[in-house]
Amino acid sequence: MFKRVKEATYLTAEKAWSYRAILRYFYTQHERMREFLFPEEIFTHLRQFDEFKDYTEEALHLDLAALVKWGNLIARQELGKSRTVEEFKKKRFRYQCTPYTVEFERMLMELEEIGETFGGSLERTQFERLYQSLLKIEQVVTGKKQETDEECAQVWEDVLTYFRQITQNTSDYIAYINSEEVEERMQTDAFLVYKSQFTTYLRDFIIALQGTALQIQDLLLGLSKSGLQRFYEQVNRHSEQVFRFEEEKENSLKEYEEKWSSIKAWFLGNEHGESQYEMLQQRTNESIRRITRVVQRLGERHQQFRSRKKDYLHLARWFDSMTDMDQAHELSSVAFGVFHTRHFHIDHISTDDIYADVWDEQPMEHETKPIVQNYREKTRPGAVSSNQEKKEAMIRIHIEQRQQEKKLIEKYIQENEIRVENLPLVETHVRKMLLSWIGKAMARKDRTIKTELGRKVRVVLSDERVTLQAEDGLLEMPKAIFQFVDDGR
Repeated sequence: MFKRVKEATYLTAEKAWSYRAILRYFYTQHERMREFLFPEEIFTHLRQFDEFKDYTEEALHLDLAALVKWGNLIARQELGKSRTVEEFKKKRFRYQCTPYTVEFERMLMELEEIGETFGGSLERTQFERLYQSLLKIEQVVTGKKQETDEECAQVWEDVLTYFRQITQNTSDYIAYINSEEVEERMQTDAFLVYKSQFTTYLRDFIIALQGTALQIQDLLLGLSKSGLQRFYEQVNRHSEQVFRFEEEKENSLKEYEEKWSSIKAWFLGNEHGESQYEMLQQRTNESIRRITRVVQRLGERHQQFRSRKKDYLHLARWFDSMTDMDQAHELSSVAFGVFHTRHFHIDHISTDDIYADVWDEQPMEHETKPIVQNYREKTRPGAVSSNQEKKEAMIRIHIEQRQQEKKLIEKYIQENEIRVENLPLVETHVRKMLLSWIGKAMARKDRTIKTELGRKVRVVLSDERVTLQAEDGLLEMPKAIFQFVDDGR
């Protein structure tokens, strides 16, 4: 799988427009069971298009030679009688497309039909067909029914085909309903027309999926490995009977076991996580909830701009026609609610489930504060503790550290300067201090700084490299001289 696929070169070559037209014609004729084509026939076909008005036979032969070189075509010399002297002088070839080319063109035609959107569908019948095929395998494995090797191979192929269709169609359709294009269409008012059809489609699929998938899960759990091993051997024997001139690769039984494990993992899950069946069910339910929320928002948007004048007039006439005050109170309670009830609004959302009821939620605490100007929360008076002793202790410790650092530096000063190349093994703190002086001096034009010890230092660097020995290792650095330019007091 790591080699370069030269057969795909024609798709991105500079003359892809001519290569693709030639190979598309070869693929069309291959589907019509015409394997060998002559250059004259190809040239006649291409001249029908406006893009090939200036196309010549010499250019066609060059293109065919390139496609033969890339492995898209197979050239065979025609050994029949030549009709003209020119045909006798030139080798006359007929061409056949290779399997790579056929699969490339078949895939491209499928992609052209799909377009830029995801395809796929949620077919209820595919799960039922897969279940019926698995029932046949169960009958063979348990010995209830005897089948030939050919019939076992056909059942195995049906299982793989239905399973492949289920995985591809469901994953593509879920990607389609979650795509940006569908999301944009859901935000428009035109989506309300398809709302019922969309939700019915998803709901029916969920109902059929739950009924059939549970049966498939029970069946997969009930089949033994030893019985499946005998079934694999029958399928393998049939595949070995297919006659080919090439040496056929042996279909190991392990390959059949891995494919069966993939089917079980899709419905039952494995040690790496939950099953794809459960994930598909969750994603479909999420889509239904999302559609419901969108429809609710669209409905609220329409209600916002709708006039309630007629409703209020109807309600006013209803009140006016009543003679009993108690009935008017009852109507008022239904239309406007209870007047003396206070409603508290909170911004906490405990769940995203729109179908959750109020009594299913956990109670919350809400603290109300009086709305007055000079309101302040009650606080307990506390004693003011004095930290003077701690401050003085920290100051003493800081002064002692400064004095100790000053003594460390002064023992390395000779003739009012420090030369790195003359330094012995220095402490880690001294190394860090010298490097910080260099960093600060590089930021100044005169290379002079005032250190934390209160003295002015000029840093002179040269291109020569020296090694500074410190307790935490050796440091290669430029040759540096630290000159103290004050009087040292």
